[in-house]
Amino acid sequence: MDHLIKDTARLELFAWLNPDEELPGWDVLTGSPFGTTLPEDQFTTVQNYFAEYHLEYYRQRLFSNFPSRLHALLFFATRVDAENFRAKHPGHVFGKYLARAVSTGPYIVSFHDSSWLDYLRLPHSLNLTTLHEVASHYWRGALVEEIGLSFMNERWREPPVIEALFQGTLEPLHQQQHTPWLPGFS
Repeated sequence: MDHLIKDTARLELFAWLNPDEELPGWDVLTGSPFGTTLPEDQFTTVQNYFAEYHLEYYRQRLFSNFPSRLHALLFFATRVDAENFRAKHPGHVFGKYLARAVSTGPYIVSFHDSSWLDYLRLPHSLNLTTLHEVASHYWRGALVEEIGLSFMNERWREPPVIEALFQGTLEPLHQQQHTPWLPGFS
């Protein structure tokens, strides 16, 4: 599947939202559309900014036709990806609900393995060559599990969680509230 799409065909995407949100936004304090960092966690905040900065820097120079992570809505490509993200980062989605949205009209969307960001946010020091390689893999649509990465002299493996960088118009699909009762009982 091509990971950069410009189309008008209906596209369904998923996001974890707070109860009072309609569509996801980008949290400039954490560098993430998926959750918040505690204010006293300065190292994590710096790592988040660094990861986003480097990916954007690389995108502007070599992948400028792709949506910017800073200006796109960030969604998950499928419900499975959203659930996998929850399994990997339960603190980011605690108290949120899984929402669906569909595209309306023309859009541009690119799909990427968000596990690359997990790797960039690890507490390690990467040289510029490695940073460029990671950014290249991310923007080319490679999966982390396809590339041999290491962290602290151990092989680092993560299952893919595909995120969608979306620019266009979305319509939220409101899900029916499920009752705790079995069908036929009220």
